[in-house]
Amino acid sequence: MTRKILPPTYLLLAILLMVALHFLYPGAAIIPLPWNLLGIVPIGFGVWINLAADRAFHRNRTTVKPFEEPTALIIDGAYGISRNPMYLGFVAILIGIAVLLGSLTPCVIVIIFAVFMDVVFIRVEEQNMARKCGQDWLAYTHTVRRWI
Repeated sequence: MTRKILPPTYLLLAILLMVALHFLYPGAAIIPLPWNLLGIVPIGFGVWINLAADRAFHRNRTTVKPFEEPTALIIDGAYGISRNPMYLGFVAILIGIAVLLGSLTPCVIVIIFAVFMDVVFIRVEEQNMARKCGQDWLAYTHTVRRWI
């Protein structure tokens, strides 16, 4: 069995890379004190939506792991806001950290991370959901956006 790297590991790596870039190659300081403290808001949102999505997975007894077969289509709560609230939460956390750091180069990591999650995880997961849930999935995709 091949052990695959899960999205939270990529989140941690992205955070470490953002902090390293901030200190090694900060680029322009774009958000000064005290405005950078507003980064706490997207971090709080990111943590909240991740916890809400995780609770929905447990409540519906389906897997949270992207490489495992889903057993339920969740369309309420955080999933009524975004088809991928956990990835949205991860990106919000990274945006918050970039704002807290206040320099330009960490922002590049946010964009790279979002594109990477979309290509490597979201598209595969959404194909699995389409195969598993058929018309219910299709109807859901017409009412709830991929990100927000």
